[in-house]
Amino acid sequence: MERSLDATATRNGLLRHALLCREGLCFYYAKSSARTQVVRIHVRPESEQKILESTKDSSGPKLAIILDDLGSDRRVADEIFDLPYPLTLSILPNHEHSEQIAEEAERRGYQVMLHLPMQAVGTEKPEEQELRPGMPAREVSKLVGQFLRNVPGAVGANNHQGSEATSDTALMRELMPVLRDRHLFYIDSRTTAATVAYETAQGSQVRSAFRNVPFLDDLAEVGAVRKQLELALRGAREKGGAVAIGHPHSATLEALREVLPKAQAEGVRLAFASELVH
Repeated sequence: MERSLDATATRNGLLRHALLCREGLCFYYAKSSARTQVVRIHVRPESEQKILESTKDSSGPKLAIILDDLGSDRRVADEIFDLPYPLTLSILPNHEHSEQIAEEAERRGYQVMLHLPMQAVGTEKPEEQELRPGMPAREVSKLVGQFLRNVPGAVGANNHQGSEATSDTALMRELMPVLRDRHLFYIDSRTTAATVAYETAQGSQVRSAFRNVPFLDDLAEVGAVRKQLELALRGAREKGGAVAIGHPHSATLEALREVLPKAQAEGVRLAFASELVH
């Protein structure tokens, strides 16, 4: 590719110059000291190729694993990027590394979702900005738009916390048209049994699904997470498809490294969250 580009450049009187970049190969062409083209060549990592290959087969039971709460810790994101599986990464907006992690995840072939902050019932620490019952529709739309700008490449959303918000019918009726108009799907994390989010999404013609197996890491110990993953695989076989949610704890990532290689042998195909919505 380089030789072909250089040959074309030479025929047109262009000179090639080196250009620094973080990854891949970068350079530019210039004529009479004026830049004419900038070229960036990205070589797909082996892990990304494995992710793409694993999504080709559409048959059999599917398990979508969503990892929530990314955005603050770049190191843990790099650990996830070492897992060559079609994981869905749900990224909190307005955190130190939110934008960078979202861009890197999309480039590496993972699916990106907006982990949409919503008001909780209990004592959970709230985000600085979150959807709350009583918000006018235009404020909901404005806030979602702001969040999405900070999580580039997001193709869907699920609620962060939100036990208060997802049980509020009025707020969910304001939110779902916003997601529909932006062509985003919605996954109800089901942080409360009183949630009306999935039903409202369906009524608003938003492609949607809900977490239908237990959370993977309510107890963040490797053995406990391993058992939850086995339950998720069994749930996928029994239901034909399952949506599981975990968090980037070290115990969760260790259990994923142990269990995910066995999924195919157990008759389950790992899938992106978008494959489970309807």
